[in-house]
Amino acid sequence: MVASGLFTSVSAAREDRRVTAPQPDTIFIAGPTAVGKSEVALRVAEAVGGEIVSVDSMQVYRGMDIGTAKPPPGERTRVAHHLLDVVEVAESFDAARFCDLAAEAARSIRSRDRVPVFCGGTGFYFKAYLGGLGQAPPASPTLRAELEGLPLPDLLRELEQRDPQTYQSIDRQNPRRVVRAVEVIRLTGAPVSAQRADWRAAVTPCGFVALSRDPGDLRRRIEVRVDRMFERGLVGEVETLLGRGLGGNRTAMQALGYRQVAEHLEGRRSLEETIALVKIRTWQFARRQMTWFRRQLRPEWIHVAVGEPPVETAARIAGSLNFQRSPSPGFPFGGKVLGCGDGSLPSL
Repeated sequence: MVASGLFTSVSAAREDRRVTAPQPDTIFIAGPTAVGKSEVALRVAEAVGGEIVSVDSMQVYRGMDIGTAKPPPGERTRVAHHLLDVVEVAESFDAARFCDLAAEAARSIRSRDRVPVFCGGTGFYFKAYLGGLGQAPPASPTLRAELEGLPLPDLLRELEQRDPQTYQSIDRQNPRRVVRAVEVIRLTGAPVSAQRADWRAAVTPCGFVALSRDPGDLRRRIEVRVDRMFERGLVGEVETLLGRGLGGNRTAMQALGYRQVAEHLEGRRSLEETIALVKIRTWQFARRQMTWFRRQLRPEWIHVAVGEPPVETAARIAGSLNFQRSPSPGFPFGGKVLGCGDGSLPSL
């Protein structure tokens, strides 16, 4: 099977370089929401003898199932999944805890002579796991509560004055990231940029791929996914979780769909308006994800054509990573062997 799309432009020299490279002991599959990561990762894991480590900052919360597109029980039976349902919705969870649990999961998987397959869309968690978190202090519940009560523009002004470098690089539309940056500055008196791990020196491993689709295809998939979430009972899920403390967890309430549905339950907009808003917010988020992965991680991009079966995409990934393990029955190994990517990708 000959790979197409972005793959056809890879030079023969890069192909030769990758053929002789050892296969990675870990696979990383990233990409924007609704691109099809979970389905592909499931088939890759089945093919190479792997287990999946979720890299999703919202799937760690118990009960946040429909709105986070958490893998259903059937998929978890087929392939073991890690870092799902780790904490209650009223509990805190951050990148430091993710790194600890992910490292523990990876060691456990390898001890069984299996392959960790990291899969998700939380770019910061990927970056933290691969490059470290530096010397930033742990969160202060009291200070964080104070900062979360301040308007975002005020926090951004403080961040710009005290740490211009972080202000330029941070996602200024993400209140959670901004709050954490200001929190670190106030706790330490030093810029975040001076305490962060040297991510510029971190090398994206050759086992790191990211999925992409044509913008129109991705947006259609997002709209279909959002419609299905509401059909499956997202409103009821949010209502139940609000009773379990979701509203008091600023981090969990950042999950796509949950805040919008909570506002609908408060009577702030109709259900129809809420569904339309969730579609818009999800599309905007997907575009930011693509930009972040392109700039921060520079993975090997795997372009997925409209209608391409997940098993075919998985076969191309396994082939590009030079895996030699015995495939599962019916898994069409093959594909063009590729070198590590340069991060190039058409903009959405």
